[in-house]
Amino acid sequence: MLRIYNTLTQEKDVFKPIKPRTVNMYVCGPTVYNYIHIGNARSIVAFDTIRRYLEYCGYHVNYVSNFTDVDDKLIKAAKEQNMSVMQLADKYIDAFNEDVKALNVEPATMNPRATDNIDGIIKFIKDLIAKDYAYEVDGDVYYRTRKFKDYGHLAHQSVDDLESGASKHVSEEELAKKQDPVDFALWKKAKPDEISWDSPWGKGRPGWHIECSVMSTKYLGDTIDIHGGGEDLKFPHHENERAQSEAETGKKFVNYWMHNGFVTVGDENEKMSKSLGNFVMVHDLIKKVDPQVIRFLMSTTQYRRPIQYNEANLQAAANNLSKLQNAYNNLKYRLKNAEEGSDLKMEQEVRQIQADFQDAMDDDFNAQNGIDCVYELAKLANTYAEREFVFADTIKLVIKKLEKMAGVFGVAFVDEEITDDSIKQLIEERNEARKNKNFARSDEIREQLKEQGIILEDTAQGTRFRRE
Repeated sequence: MLRIYNTLTQEKDVFKPIKPRTVNMYVCGPTVYNYIHIGNARSIVAFDTIRRYLEYCGYHVNYVSNFTDVDDKLIKAAKEQNMSVMQLADKYIDAFNEDVKALNVEPATMNPRATDNIDGIIKFIKDLIAKDYAYEVDGDVYYRTRKFKDYGHLAHQSVDDLESGASKHVSEEELAKKQDPVDFALWKKAKPDEISWDSPWGKGRPGWHIECSVMSTKYLGDTIDIHGGGEDLKFPHHENERAQSEAETGKKFVNYWMHNGFVTVGDENEKMSKSLGNFVMVHDLIKKVDPQVIRFLMSTTQYRRPIQYNEANLQAAANNLSKLQNAYNNLKYRLKNAEEGSDLKMEQEVRQIQADFQDAMDDDFNAQNGIDCVYELAKLANTYAEREFVFADTIKLVIKKLEKMAGVFGVAFVDEEITDDSIKQLIEERNEARKNKNFARSDEIREQLKEQGIILEDTAQGTRFRRE
């Protein structure tokens, strides 16, 4: 039975989707004014892993993740790079798609853009004004926060506490416009030469929070199963989404609120962020480090826990990923000379590990315990592959389970293959040399292949290779 830690209730709630075997899931996407950094990728990978496990369990997942393609950061960056806001957004959306593909992230069901939903945003705001949840002041529109009785419940803070914090981050000009410091912008009046759209309140653009309310309800319905994002989005972004959505629809907005932990760096475990200047761009990192190693590091940590980004943890992830690939290779190799039939005792052990895996992941997607089960299956696979006699049906079962369980973490196994004829000829020549007890030539070929990154292993079933 799957249980999910719900930020709203602060408990692990039993997961009950609105529609049987279907999950409607909205995850806040990037503001596309720059390349994504490792901290951004943490959220992307965490919720991709959650989605993959839901699909592993047989759910059909409608996964919507937006692009914020207009806001202050985009306007500023577009001016600095001497291009339009839309050109800048297109540039970084393309880069985002390249980066997440390298991290083996499944494409979203839909990636709506804020600028494609302006009409819907204006209608949504008009509805809030009509219901007295919003008010217009000199071309700006604000949400009347205190009117929403439950405001602050997601952040688990009182409105008065939130007010004292909000007043510190608002300019004197904006504070003078608001009826209450904790009120937030739904529509912003355009400054001269800024990107803008016509509206009943004059030329302007959406506030940050309104777009997600509009797009989630448009594409997934008034009430959705899961809404996810980074821990830093809990307040104000998700709190504001919840307030404006429930005010407009009169219905519960989200059944399960999920928030992932940060990526930290340095001895002080400081949160990685662009504002602190301690970030590492995924676009740059994947040129130096195998993207699957980066993915594996992030997907095998329970989503609510922080991840410390450092060389040691990257190397540990690389080593563990290599062990899984080697176990897969061992199984594939032994399949070539396996006996027909099944090993029922072995298959029973495999199914028990699979049951343990599901128990672990059902506990709020506990990836650390889940991946331990995959390691256990890999260890069992290695032991079985060393037996003198193995059975084909059993090996096929283990391969299938290993692929499926490791696939939840985004692991994509690669079949060993040599396409270079010259390397094939050297391996064949070495086999002949060993047969003729010409061990000097055999060792010479081994070293020659090693220089090309091909490692030979002599086993009871014959000589096999692996790439270094």
